[in-house]
Amino acid sequence: MFGGICFLLDGRMCCGVIHDDLCVRVGAKGYEEALSQAHTRPMDFTGRPLKGLVYVAPTGIQTHGSLKKWLQWAADFATTDAKKVVRRKTAVQQ
Repeated sequence: MFGGICFLLDGRMCCGVIHDDLCVRVGAKGYEEALSQAHTRPMDFTGRPLKGLVYVAPTGIQTHGSLKKWLQWAADFATTDAKKVVRRKTAVQQ
């Protein structure tokens, strides 16, 4: 989807790795709080930041505890806050 490795939890995007950065899905409600953390920046690879997703630089996940914090945040969002969008196929009229 975005040129890296993506991990799903219960069928929902949770986190991923793009180059050396951890990509974490924190949701719209957690976005500003996540960006206030050290070593983070908006996920922006299209010229427009994706609300609810942040990059965490390698320096932000150097310890087991810091990596665990980010992965737990992503897992919590994926399993409780994220609403899976169900897309229905529409009949094509001929």
